[in-house]
Amino acid sequence: MAIALTTLVEEAERYLNAARISDYCPNGLQVEGRPQVRRIVSGVTASQALLDAAVEADADVVLVHHGYFWKGENPCITGIKQRRLKTLLSHDISLLAYHLPLDVHPEVGNNVQLARQLDLIVEGPLEADNPRSVGLVGALAEPMSGRDFARKVHEVLGREPLLIEGDGLIHRVGWCTGGGQGYIDQAIAAGVDLYLTGEASEQTVHSARENGISFIAAGHHATERYGVQALGDYLARRFALEHLFIDCPNPV
Repeated sequence: MAIALTTLVEEAERYLNAARISDYCPNGLQVEGRPQVRRIVSGVTASQALLDAAVEADADVVLVHHGYFWKGENPCITGIKQRRLKTLLSHDISLLAYHLPLDVHPEVGNNVQLARQLDLIVEGPLEADNPRSVGLVGALAEPMSGRDFARKVHEVLGREPLLIEGDGLIHRVGWCTGGGQGYIDQAIAAGVDLYLTGEASEQTVHSARENGISFIAAGHHATERYGVQALGDYLARRFALEHLFIDCPNPV
């Protein structure tokens, strides 16, 4: 079955409520391809590797979390940007990208989907007075040590995480997928025993140690694989389309 590209984009916009979320990049249709859609290929980042795989898979739409045209970047269409756009345009493939709308969504969002993968019980936003908080706070069904939780993260995500082990067992957890290490202060204020994100900065380690909490950096890519898959599955079910998630491994 095929549907109009405009119909697919309108549903994604409605479902994610993307227009109401201020972001660092344009969300939605970033590159327009053929007018009819049968097959969606999703992935974390619109890298050349993903685009080449999408061409091989005969995709009509590439759906990603990390697209193009970020604020502050060089706008010139040269180098890898030229090659990526040429791949899309020469094969008439659309690029559909959602950044923060895909982080915060209560059903297919990266943070909610990561919680499901790790059996975290969601209690609410990381910042209690900010309902649009990107991160979340919750609990483990059964308390465990930071080392044991890190082992579980490794088993689920398939990537050995960086662990800074704090004091005592882990009961409450705060998390923000991707490059959310800057939210560690909000996590500490929320009274968590462990904060999990994708990346670590030098000062993040000191914040964790000096406040006695555990900290896990599980990988930007590894923590953000699940939202775009869930969104692709939703759109495929909604319109009886084909959907294929392609994971292009990234060690960061």
